Amino acid sequence: MENIKLIWDFRGLSSKHTATHFKTHLLEFFKSEKIDWYLCDIVSINPSYHYIFIVTDKVHLAFIKSALKPNRGQLVKAS
Repeated sequence: MENIKLIWDFRGLSSKHTATHFKTHLLEFFKSEKIDWYLCDIVSINPSYHYIFIVTDKVHLAFIKSALKPNRGQLVKAS
């Protein structure tokens, strides 16, 4: 089965705070919709650019794209 890594970018002086806040809501969404996920984290590129990603099954891609509008995504191989 293929997995998908969905990514949301945050830029600006409050990007770290915004990414952290978004992560909380993202995990709540996955829990309420009963969608399994494998990895979720925040990556700091510099003080003004952070992004959050979550890895889940590709089968959920259309639903998540319409509901949460990730900025980008990429396929990852399942372990």
